[in-house]
Amino acid sequence: MDRESLDNWCERSILGLVLGILVFAPLSLGAVDAWAFLVVLDLTMAVMLVWALRLWISRKPQLLWPPVCWAVLAFAIYAIARYLTADIEYVARQEMIQVLMYAFLFFAIVNNLYRQEYAQVISFTLVFLAMGISGYAVFQYFTHSPHVWNYEAMYPGRGTGTFISPNNLAGFLEMILPLAVAYILAGRIKPVMRILLGYSALVIAAGIVVTFSRGGWAAAGLALLALLGILICHRQHQLPAFLLLVFLIGGGAVFTAKYLTRTATFVQRDKSSGMDIKHVELELRSDLWVAAAQMWRENFWWGAGPAHYNYRYPAYRTERIQLQPDRAHNDYLNLLADWGTAGGIIAFAGMALFGASLWQTRKHVRRVEKEFKSGNSNRFAFFLGAAAGLFALALHSAVDFNLHIPANAILGVALLALLSSNLRFATERFWFNLRQPAKIVATLTLAAGIAYLSLQEYRGGRETLWLARAEQLPNFSPERAAALEKAFAAEPQNFTTAYDIGECYRTQSFDGGENSGELAKTAMQWFERGWKLNRYNGYNYLRYGMCLDWLERHDEAGPFFNRADACDPNNYFTAANIGWHYVQAGDYAAARPWLQRSIRLQPLDNPIARSYLNLAEQKLRSNASGQNPFPAGF
Repeated sequence: MDRESLDNWCERSILGLVLGILVFAPLSLGAVDAWAFLVVLDLTMAVMLVWALRLWISRKPQLLWPPVCWAVLAFAIYAIARYLTADIEYVARQEMIQVLMYAFLFFAIVNNLYRQEYAQVISFTLVFLAMGISGYAVFQYFTHSPHVWNYEAMYPGRGTGTFISPNNLAGFLEMILPLAVAYILAGRIKPVMRILLGYSALVIAAGIVVTFSRGGWAAAGLALLALLGILICHRQHQLPAFLLLVFLIGGGAVFTAKYLTRTATFVQRDKSSGMDIKHVELELRSDLWVAAAQMWRENFWWGAGPAHYNYRYPAYRTERIQLQPDRAHNDYLNLLADWGTAGGIIAFAGMALFGASLWQTRKHVRRVEKEFKSGNSNRFAFFLGAAAGLFALALHSAVDFNLHIPANAILGVALLALLSSNLRFATERFWFNLRQPAKIVATLTLAAGIAYLSLQEYRGGRETLWLARAEQLPNFSPERAAALEKAFAAEPQNFTTAYDIGECYRTQSFDGGENSGELAKTAMQWFERGWKLNRYNGYNYLRYGMCLDWLERHDEAGPFFNRADACDPNNYFTAANIGWHYVQAGDYAAARPWLQRSIRLQPLDNPIARSYLNLAEQKLRSNASGQNPFPAGF
């Protein structure tokens, strides 16, 4: 096999690997689980390896470097620097790994898959994949399926397809629907393929509808309006685009009035028991946004740290939100909260460079319009559809966190890279010949990336294996603690594992027995490890104080409960356990306000606060009356 044949083989291999990533990630719950992300990471490293080989196989290797590449490179370097200075090493490293993976994928796609036929293959694969996932979502909706694959659905009554959240499914589909519509209206394809794409577009639209994601509906609708508006301005696409626009507006209005507004899910999402759910959801999201803005202001230049929002949030928690938010439900605010103004400047500069590239390319991706000749062009269809898809993602990101779902982020990166490579149609200025020194630098960069990501993949794989085994063992059992300790040995920076091990020993200690004191001390050691790895998690201080109470060292326990409250001052669970602490210490008057506050924060499903408040009030009444309602010695 000659060098040209090997070069072509490498190119097609990269295409196959990228297609594998684009297909596998959404099918595996969006690749949010550790095992699925590790598979995507493996495929990415394979892409990097083949690209490194291709640099030396190709007779005249070239580097395509459109302006947006500088922003991608700058953010990758900033991610490394910010990781090295982050407060919580583990989550910062996981976030940095994602950033590096996306950056390597972006550069690989720009420099290896810039051919027009590759963009078409990727586009059609995505459309038919989205059709299949949408069909599954429609099936879930009409059959009231309680599962996503073999997992229990978290959003019954809404189509989630192969994603955990219907909002994230909508985020995925809204990037692909404009691509399908653009090829139908402006693509140079055979009638059979046009029919198949039309059918796929209808199924994808139905998939977006059954997600009942208002943000997804708005983003997809505005993206289609922008797409059709541009096509209407082109004489040879004017009529079909106008007819489709009329059909979408008219048909959508009729469908919404006659069917959609009468569905149980829509009614539930709109109003429930006289309470305006939309207003409540907006208030909750506004709380998350305000917290993100406050976090950014307090860490203006560098942010709280990569992926730190969820772990720094408790200090900013309002009384209305008792669960962990995970993300700010606004990717722009989340970016500023995590990465600060410096990260925001790089990201928004990249968006500006990309927008300028699109503007420069727009005239060079269209066929010349002539009388009695088709103006259809696959190059133009992809350009317009992919740009509209990214526009939908940008809109939806204002109210959700699609960029933090690997499958959606990877799809966005792929579309961004393919569109950026189109700049070669406008100018040759961004092609660079790779001479020997440049090839060596590029190869060493790829080799270093593969080596580092391989190490992280090995650590993450061992940790994931032992965590999965621990999940199969009885809660808080010695066997589970042993499995978790092996997971911690594989990844000694994971503060969550340290806390879970401490919980195993604490629970065993509280069950009583001759060695309960030793078990409590062992638990305290793990809780101490936990707060050293993440000083913002108040539960480690809380549980440490509970162990001291169990050892009847009540005076020593108090400061740890105070530290827990300082970390999370509006947490009902923390308040309930501080009340528990005062009950153990016999200070029932001090316990009562904490327990009452806990119930006020969480009126339902709060057994600790309710049971101990009842006990404290009975004790206070008995002390006031001089009678003990409990058995002697209680």
